[in-house]
Amino acid sequence: MRRTEAVSPRLIRVTLGGPALDGLVVDQPAASVRVLLPEAAGLVLPEWNGNQFLLPDGGRPKLRTLTPRRLDAGAAELDVEIVIHVGGAASAWAAAAQPGDPVGLTGPGRGYAIDAGARTFLLAGDESAIPAMSQLLEWLPSEARVDVHVEAADRRARIELPAHERATIAWHELPAGAPPGAAMVNAVAEAPIAAGTRVWVAGEAAAVQRIRRHLFEDRGHPRADAWVRGYWKHGRAGDDDAATDAPAP
Repeated sequence: MRRTEAVSPRLIRVTLGGPALDGLVVDQPAASVRVLLPEAAGLVLPEWNGNQFLLPDGGRPKLRTLTPRRLDAGAAELDVEIVIHVGGAASAWAAAAQPGDPVGLTGPGRGYAIDAGARTFLLAGDESAIPAMSQLLEWLPSEARVDVHVEAADRRARIELPAHERATIAWHELPAGAPPGAAMVNAVAEAPIAAGTRVWVAGEAAAVQRIRRHLFEDRGHPRADAWVRGYWKHGRAGDDDAATDAPAP
């Protein structure tokens, strides 16, 4: 680990570095890497038993799936960003990490294949999806119209997203007491989605499932024109507080 930086009061950027990054290529936006967090005794590498990674004592390692936000191959640096959640393992690690601390990394996983011929995109996500949506704004064709809807638990989460010539960005604050994803679900439900629009959605798993049903069952939106993923699951230990991005199909 090389350095950390506060992007906002709720988002920490961690820069990983070292020769182990040689050869790493990220050729699609909204891809993923898996970060192995160190244990109390230090970094302990797990072994694959054919079904899952396990530590020598039989326990499960602390693995978090994150967006490779920025890769600088020349400097051998990779930025990942983590949403701060009270009591979370990844949050605690990011807040306490010091230059030189060891960390494990695998990947990248598959990202989002942009349809270069599409002229309208709708992006929706909660705070966990901000790094991926930021990448998409940088990668999507400049002539395409892009409607972006971001759910934030509070105003402190709002940051300046990358500029895109034809993007419209709307922030939606989660009402007090509402379940995570509620504002994102409402935003998608109220958004006009013209034929041919490519839809990208990521965030809390239950909310994303509601959006999936709305798109495919209520609106009849073609499945081939949508990429919808759960990044984390509310109420599941180790996920609520873990990652900026934890993609799940």
